[in-house]
Amino acid sequence: MNKDRARKLLSLAVLTVSILRAPANGFGLASQDAFATGRGEAFAATADNPSAIYYNPAGITQLEGQNFRAGLYGLYLNQSFVPPTNAPNAKKTYYNQNQYAGIPQFFYACSPKDFPVSFGLGVYAPFGGNTSWPQDTGFRAVALNGTLTYITLNPVVAVQVSPDLSFAAGAMVNYGDITMEQGLLPYQSPFTNYFRFTGHGWSAGYNIGVLWRPYEKLRVGVNFRSSATVRMNGHTDFEQEPLPGLYPGTNRSAYADFKFPLTAVAGISYRPTPKWNLEFDANYTDWSSFGTVNIHQKNPPFPMQPITPVTLDWQESWMLEAGATRYFGKHWHASAGYVFNQSSVPDAYYSPLVADMDRHFFAVGAGRKGKHLDLDLAYQFGYGPARTVTGSQPSSTPGLNAGQNADGKYEFFSSALMVTAGFHF
Repeated sequence: MNKDRARKLLSLAVLTVSILRAPANGFGLASQDAFATGRGEAFAATADNPSAIYYNPAGITQLEGQNFRAGLYGLYLNQSFVPPTNAPNAKKTYYNQNQYAGIPQFFYACSPKDFPVSFGLGVYAPFGGNTSWPQDTGFRAVALNGTLTYITLNPVVAVQVSPDLSFAAGAMVNYGDITMEQGLLPYQSPFTNYFRFTGHGWSAGYNIGVLWRPYEKLRVGVNFRSSATVRMNGHTDFEQEPLPGLYPGTNRSAYADFKFPLTAVAGISYRPTPKWNLEFDANYTDWSSFGTVNIHQKNPPFPMQPITPVTLDWQESWMLEAGATRYFGKHWHASAGYVFNQSSVPDAYYSPLVADMDRHFFAVGAGRKGKHLDLDLAYQFGYGPARTVTGSQPSSTPGLNAGQNADGKYEFFSSALMVTAGFHF
């Protein structure tokens, strides 16, 4: 390895931005309530508990008095990778090393008696993930690991303009924290080499909702959440041995703007009898907001550039959600649902930290609504048929210089348990 090649690797290392993967649309987290998850997330036209603040805030006008609801989404995530047949490690299977996660959420809604306006507050994580791959996959110069924490504080106001029609609007205050890392060379040893970007920041957006009952047995719900750009302020760290005198471990102030996507959901609920609730939702996410990300570094060492563009080129995608709930005596209910999650990342700039593919989710749930206490439990199984990526190129020049890309076969399955408890008076 010569000094010129080392300089070139380091000067272009900041092109390594990769986005991590969670088990839903893009790295979205669609599961925010056990009752809704048991119905396959088909809840925009039902929206009859405080989690409506996320699914369709207009739904909180259906509630009476004060309502609290909190839950935990516990997840086991299995992502695997098999290198191309012509790779030296072609017969080996690699797994994402961060396989467990727990995501909490909290909702509160208040509907004063004999007053057409309801108020609500939600605290939840609409995006997030944690992905880490072994060092010897064959794509370490493309991506190694990444984490994303994204929390939304969402106050809303809903107005019931008639017994059959409600509108709602809210503000979203978002906090994001992101870390991404890759190698600079194909191998971790014998010399230390890595590049890491870490940042955090705030943003603001809004959400609106409509709930309409055109007929006694039919309800229509629409929910919209705006895009929000988070400026992740932080720093870059990189190290390249065996040149400690030329490029020792280096830390530079840096930031990057990430435009998190808008989402729009439309759903229709049909209730043939009081014992049944059937719903279908179409959920659109504009992941094309992740087109090009620019990393800005303060006073980078020559020949690195202060502004470096990173091409991601994600695409819009859909989730199609269908669910059914059967209501029994003594306030018990049982649900089942299905979600089809369309892929949003093309082969061209495929990242192992995303490991994206078309996915199928199956769920069942059960619960009881009491006089003051509600309890729901849901189980969700996710499956992604094998996706073989070919002809990909890394977003970073270090990956190109190292002769590595993200080509290979990716598979996915997940298993999740969600529990939600509510209290109302």
